[in-house]
Amino acid sequence: MLNHVAVLSDVHGVLPALEAVLAEPEVSAADRIVLTGDITAGPQPAEVLDLLTSLGDRAVWISGNADRELVEYRRGERDAIPDPIAPWAAGQLREDHIDLLGGLPRSLSLPVRGLGKVLFCHATPRDDEEVVLVDSRLERWREVLGGLDADVRTVVCGHTHMPFVRLVDGRLVINPGSVGMPYGRAGAHWALLGPGVELRSTPFDIEAAVAQVTQGSSYPEIAEWADYFLHARATDADALAAFAPRAEEGGKGCGGGEG
Repeated sequence: MLNHVAVLSDVHGVLPALEAVLAEPEVSAADRIVLTGDITAGPQPAEVLDLLTSLGDRAVWISGNADRELVEYRRGERDAIPDPIAPWAAGQLREDHIDLLGGLPRSLSLPVRGLGKVLFCHATPRDDEEVVLVDSRLERWREVLGGLDADVRTVVCGHTHMPFVRLVDGRLVINPGSVGMPYGRAGAHWALLGPGVELRSTPFDIEAAVAQVTQGSSYPEIAEWADYFLHARATDADALAAFAPRAEEGGKGCGGGEG
């Protein structure tokens, strides 16, 4: 049984945001750091992967749709990726990075004190691109979670880059938000589990981070990318407007491609 678990989702290759979260005392002291996908599709993919692998066994990895797409692109299994920065990011990764990402599970479970058996996934337990929101209908949530074992009382997901906690038929659902590409509010968003749930936001010097990312990445449109995403210029209303139709219809979408 783990006492404390830090959940980091949707880092999207933003090194200064990741460094800020990892420097938090509660993250440093956590029994495990769970990465719920979309780790690398962004401006500093290799640097982010190297930092995370240095955490050793404390880091628990899950694949997101963007990670899967990078692997498929590098292995010639697809010709394009919807997120404009992703093909460039795929080309920055070493073969050991590709092997690491290609071997990641889509979900896993860990016992956390106070929360019981916790299932971690990227979008939903059954699909790494499926869109479901905090205010989605209860029937929609029941459909998404219907195949889970009864002993899974807590589900942690990412993908939509917006933090929330809600109940679905007595089962707690948590989205920590995005470390590297937040919607609606700047800062690096994450969650601390055990024995309860804390949605956390780590502030950092956004202007300095924009400068660091812009200077440290060779992505051609990096200045515009860093300004837009690190300042969270996509509001929560913008994101909800884009996601809501797909959430109702059971559709799919890539969190990194919105905005």
